[in-house]
Amino acid sequence: MRQWIDLMKRLCAPVPLALAWVAGLLPLSAHASFLPPEMMDSAAMGLAWFIIVFVPIGVIVLFWMVHVLPEKIAHKRHHPQRDAIQVLCLLSLVFGGLLWPIAWLWAYVKPVTYKMAYGSDKHEDYFHELGAKAQAGELLEHELAHLREELDAIAAKGGLSAELKVLRRDLQAAQARPDVPDTASAMPANAGAKAGAA
Repeated sequence: MRQWIDLMKRLCAPVPLALAWVAGLLPLSAHASFLPPEMMDSAAMGLAWFIIVFVPIGVIVLFWMVHVLPEKIAHKRHHPQRDAIQVLCLLSLVFGGLLWPIAWLWAYVKPVTYKMAYGSDKHEDYFHELGAKAQAGELLEHELAHLREELDAIAAKGGLSAELKVLRRDLQAAQARPDVPDTASAMPANAGAKAGAA
């Protein structure tokens, strides 16, 4: 045991000398920053104002962008209940974000019971967009046939709004005229009369 103690003393003897030599190499005054002391105050003040003003604004903008994601997803997927999802997102702001996961899930749920009740699982704007494309002649024949089928299914359930009734009637009138070229076949009958009057 005595031998180990002697060995440790001999090994550790140069350590205090090395530490004293390193301490002698260090400068007498130390600075905590790479900036001169005069600039340190102005840099700290600028950083403080940035943190006080811009960081909360950035956090609020990021929170808002994440918070409206369910609404944007529902809009992109033409979810028939997207207005209710939007209201749930707004209510979630009041309740501290607790309702947000429900809105997120609701945006991804396929509305099967809604389709059973109303004949479609799409929002009404979806049909208006497709109707505008059909009137412009941008829909293929199978897409046009699918649009007619969906409108017929909604009509069978009695869920057509006034605008969708007009769209359905115009699509049926365009289908009844096979002599018209495909690009004009989807145009409503009253649009052709307006063009003839001009």
